[in-house]
Amino acid sequence: MTAKQDVAATRPFRRPAREALLEAAAKRFYAHGLTGTGIDTITAEAGVAKKSLYNNFASKADLVTAYLYARHEEWLGLYRARLQKATTPRNRVLAVFDAYADHADLVYEHGFRGCGLLNAAAELPAGDPGRAVVRRHKEEVEAFLTEHLAKLPTPAGQAAPLARHLAFLLEGSMVRAGLEGDEGCVLEARRIAADLLDRL
Repeated sequence: MTAKQDVAATRPFRRPAREALLEAAAKRFYAHGLTGTGIDTITAEAGVAKKSLYNNFASKADLVTAYLYARHEEWLGLYRARLQKATTPRNRVLAVFDAYADHADLVYEHGFRGCGLLNAAAELPAGDPGRAVVRRHKEEVEAFLTEHLAKLPTPAGQAAPLARHLAFLLEGSMVRAGLEGDEGCVLEARRIAADLLDRL
């Protein structure tokens, strides 16, 4: 083994800068908001130089967009895990609510503040690319609901309107859950949705 290989073998593992920056941004953006979090805070939390940020992201706005995509993917992972256990169309509809409750139940350093995507969108100006990411997430959630409802005995042509109704119920519950600081309102919304499905 050469001296260079020996040093490389004993050097502690270091995460790629992009991964460290995204993780730091996720924590700080969620806890303190987009405008309340500066680049210096993110780079210090990530343990990287400011130059590393600009080597990986064109701007803070680019980092924000990457954070929003990552948050969407995080939720999708929770949803897919719930979906694997859901054996009926009814349970697949409720899996969407369960994934939101799971997201609310994650450990947050400064407490649960509601939907991170909606919180971010509220800070972004109209036309910002980040708002489009949030909108696509919400549309995808509604599409999942429509897909599962279409396999239930809903009246003809009613799967999409019912999915929209449930999506609004879900979003409203997330707003209240954010104010109350836990997943209780999302679980209550799930019970309301379950009761509605049982009446179909």
